[in-house]
Amino acid sequence: MSSLYTIAESLKSSVYLLAERRKYEQLVRHNQQSERESKKQEVLFEASKKLHAKIDVDSVLTEVIESIHSVYPNIEVDLLLSQDSHSTSLPVKPLNFQSLEDDISTRAFMEGHVIFEPTSDTDGPSYGNIAVPLSGKQGVYGVLYLHSAYDLIHSTDLQFISVLADTAGSAFENAKLYEQSNLLINELRLINEITKQLNQQSLRLNEIFNFASSELLSIFGADYCCILQTDKNEEKLVVQATNLPAMYHETFTLDEGFSGLIYTTKEPIIISDYWQNNKVSSTLMDRSQSRSLIGSPILVNGEVVGVILVVHSKPNFFSYDNYKLLQVLSGHIGLAMTNASLHAEVKRMVITDNLTGLYARHYLDEQANLMQKKDFCGSLIVVDIDNFKRVNDTYGHQIGDKILIQVSHIIKTSIRDTDIAARWGGEELAVYLPQVAKDQTVRIAERIRTRVIQETNPQVTVSCGVSDWNWEEDKISVESLFYRADMALYQAKNNGRNQIQIG
Repeated sequence: MSSLYTIAESLKSSVYLLAERRKYEQLVRHNQQSERESKKQEVLFEASKKLHAKIDVDSVLTEVIESIHSVYPNIEVDLLLSQDSHSTSLPVKPLNFQSLEDDISTRAFMEGHVIFEPTSDTDGPSYGNIAVPLSGKQGVYGVLYLHSAYDLIHSTDLQFISVLADTAGSAFENAKLYEQSNLLINELRLINEITKQLNQQSLRLNEIFNFASSELLSIFGADYCCILQTDKNEEKLVVQATNLPAMYHETFTLDEGFSGLIYTTKEPIIISDYWQNNKVSSTLMDRSQSRSLIGSPILVNGEVVGVILVVHSKPNFFSYDNYKLLQVLSGHIGLAMTNASLHAEVKRMVITDNLTGLYARHYLDEQANLMQKKDFCGSLIVVDIDNFKRVNDTYGHQIGDKILIQVSHIIKTSIRDTDIAARWGGEELAVYLPQVAKDQTVRIAERIRTRVIQETNPQVTVSCGVSDWNWEEDKISVESLFYRADMALYQAKNNGRNQIQIG
């Protein structure tokens, strides 16, 4: 009996000790949980103070990650942001919008609430993955993705993480707004400076294109820039400025590549990763091995006069702010192009005869003077339509004008681009040929005389006077050169017309 009693007492003592041990373990767990909850409250309080005092996006994101690690030192944290949010010092990953159902981070971003994906089917605490959105009043800016392989996640942990993320989201939004306001101020300064410089540039289209290309590369930190101009006559887009030599002066149809897409839709585009986009084939992207692109039409009075393409080798390089800024800058570039075109047209009108399309007499005078200072020789042809008064009297002044236009066209198509053809006065036309000797000048004059007989309707003839100069002679003035040619023409007229004389 005594032994049974001893055994019973021993069992009773063991049960008591086991119960006491369980009570102790529960107390320890309760204390640990209390300490953890207390730690969470302390972290939330400190994080809230620090986060709302920060006006830098990276500082906000760094603070929220450090706050999570202070409570869960073993947890892994990834930061996923939408494309228009960039971080300079943190390992930011882009959100994947391709697979909405499988990616809990994308779901959390789209749905705007915490998503917990446990690794076991138990109802209680579990290890697993957490995706929590960084939300502000104006929208969701990104997602914190947490992977817990060593810390059990309780419902209270999800509440803590959610509250911390909400606080961080508000702070992120404030910092983002502050950043955007500074960016807007800088953009306005930049636009003002670019506009001033564009207006101060020499009003030549090629110089405007080259200046704009250089500035756009600097502003966006891009690898390559390409500015194309619309050629309506040929129905093509022509590359007028680029830092990719293989593309210079290349032409594309109005529906080809990204430039064609922009021309057709009149809308800007942004491409995050060209390698993942196989809908449009791009020569620029292929040759430069680029992945990111922003492009904008250059619009003038609702018409696309050109296209700007800016590219980079890295994917997701350009932000939405870059995309919007390019649209603004393209508008100012369009205005500069318009001003340059108007300036060129006014200049052309000043130095061009309206009827014939040849240069005015004063322009030929000026250019001949300039060329005499640097060339070793030159020559002049003065062309006069024979019996022009009789043409006007017989057929009328409209036909007389038509004859003038026909002869002017023959002259323009009989000489080089570097030669200068002008309306000398009335029915007299003149051509200055820089660095062309007398013998060759006579052949050109004969070509003009022959073509006039063959191609004019009603048929007319011309008389030509030729004079020349070279560096071996005493310095001859332009006035003297014109006088000699005029005297030679007078001799051709007196000798029966329809001939060439040399002065």
